[in-house]
Amino acid sequence: MNLFGKPAPRSTHFEPLKRGYSLPGGGYANRLDLPNEFRGSSRQVCGLWPFSSGTGAPLAGAPLGQHMLTGQIVGLDHITAFEEDLIANPSVYYMSNPALGKSTMAGKMCMWLAYRGVANMFLGDVKGEHVLRTRKMGGKVNRLGNGRGYLNPLDPTMSNRAADRLTGSLRAEVARGGHEQRKSLMMALTTVSREIKPTEQEDLILGRALEILYDKHHGIPLVQDLDRLIQDAPEDLRSVVLDRGDMDRYLDATDALRTSLIGIASGSGPLGDMFSRHTTEQLDMNRSVVFDLSALPDTQPQKQAAGLLACWSIGFEAVNVAQVLADAGLEPRRNYNIVLDEFWRALRVGRGIVDKADSLTRLNRNEGVGQMMISHTLKDFDAVADEADRAKAKGFVDRCAMVVLGGLGPKELDEVEHFRRLTREEKRRVVSWADSKKITTNQHGKSAPYGRGKFLVKLGQAPGIPVQMKLTSVEDAISDTNTRWENLRKVGASTEEIEREIFGEDEQAA
Repeated sequence: MNLFGKPAPRSTHFEPLKRGYSLPGGGYANRLDLPNEFRGSSRQVCGLWPFSSGTGAPLAGAPLGQHMLTGQIVGLDHITAFEEDLIANPSVYYMSNPALGKSTMAGKMCMWLAYRGVANMFLGDVKGEHVLRTRKMGGKVNRLGNGRGYLNPLDPTMSNRAADRLTGSLRAEVARGGHEQRKSLMMALTTVSREIKPTEQEDLILGRALEILYDKHHGIPLVQDLDRLIQDAPEDLRSVVLDRGDMDRYLDATDALRTSLIGIASGSGPLGDMFSRHTTEQLDMNRSVVFDLSALPDTQPQKQAAGLLACWSIGFEAVNVAQVLADAGLEPRRNYNIVLDEFWRALRVGRGIVDKADSLTRLNRNEGVGQMMISHTLKDFDAVADEADRAKAKGFVDRCAMVVLGGLGPKELDEVEHFRRLTREEKRRVVSWADSKKITTNQHGKSAPYGRGKFLVKLGQAPGIPVQMKLTSVEDAISDTNTRWENLRKVGASTEEIEREIFGEDEQAA
């Protein structure tokens, strides 16, 4: 019975619509509000059956936070999404304006992956943002630069140890791969040092010199040993130079290369002394690792770029070696997640660097290897001088199956639309998160930019998933860069002292 006491019609020819009876006093609703949806396990919601149903927000991986429209819990990471056939390859690209939490969200995924047994490899942390997180995951911190630690680009320890355990074609594969990796790294460091790509002749000289060096040298050679060998002008090397018995021709062909090697070996060149000594600590492929490059300031872009490239090269070789050992049944198959944070810094230095990065970043096709790439905007690639290199660098983003967008301006989104479809509402939402004038309060009662922790997750070309990231108290403690700055300002604390404050003496010492 309705409000006017008039009975509803009972004719079978006049059935009520979904919004009620469409007649005077029938209670017809012009608008229906969608009810809030909640997610729970079958054990939790079993009493609601059959009134529960599936939802649109995925729960495939790391618990990131809440869906901004429905309040549902969103669980996603690139490796789990790939395993569940939600994306075509296990890769993700993060992009947002600074200080909005992209590195924190990447770290949140990494902690979940570590819980699942995936080893995270932060190959070059220029801000030290992932150091405390790696310690919390039980990982290893390798510090480099300005006297804190050293990396010998000619160190064959990892490939040699693996080759000693292998036979036949696999042994030859690892040995050859190690040689190519060291040659490629030296070419990249030379490019960064002189800001111009070595010549084809220098490429041949360097490759042959390395072969002679490892045949004759006892122990682990350093860069100065390579320079000394080229200076000695062995006959095998002179045949590559084509000096025709003329020593002056040999010197003319090798002087520029030797100058670059002397700068790398002595520590007096633009790359500092980071590559002048034996490697401080070898990689442990059984747990997460971070290369801490925070000792290299932004005012030394060549040092940063060289450090990043070296970390990439060493890290990717280590993964390749681990995969070969697993193929041979000598080690268990492990999953790795490679994190390239602020990777654009390495690309801006000179020609040839993008090609090196391009070859490295295709490793996610190998079984069990995921990849994260983190940058501010696509405009970061404008720092790449050569137009062809710039287009190739932007192709890194296009290859990533998952794209996570934080607050960005409308011009940046116009660039994003070249490889990801965005609706008008998605663009409006992402642009609103970039407004630096809007201040809000986060989940822990602290003032924060309105867009901090808000992200649009795009899986392929599917509609985006707007997520408000939620942090646990532990995640908040190791992600709050501002808090660490306050500690530094007030008491002059070192990074080690802050680690002890958060984790305690025992964990910090470990």
